[in-house]
Amino acid sequence: MSTADEINTLPMADFGTDPLAIRPEVSLRHLRLDALALEELRLLIEDRMGVDPDDVQLSSRDTVGRLVDAVHRKAAA
Repeated sequence: MSTADEINTLPMADFGTDPLAIRPEVSLRHLRLDALALEELRLLIEDRMGVDPDDVQLSSRDTVGRLVDAVHRKAAA
């Protein structure tokens, strides 16, 4: 499974996000991920993917694509 596929399944499973809404250009805010949900998402990424995204600066204004790129770069490091 690719980084994008793994990340795209997290909001669907844990936040009840519509799978059709998750696209690279969609903002995290549009997916109803506020600051608390983003922190929970960081913990899920660390737990399920073994990637520590603590130093990745994300806000609800960032897009799904930006999140995928940041986690992918972090995993490759």
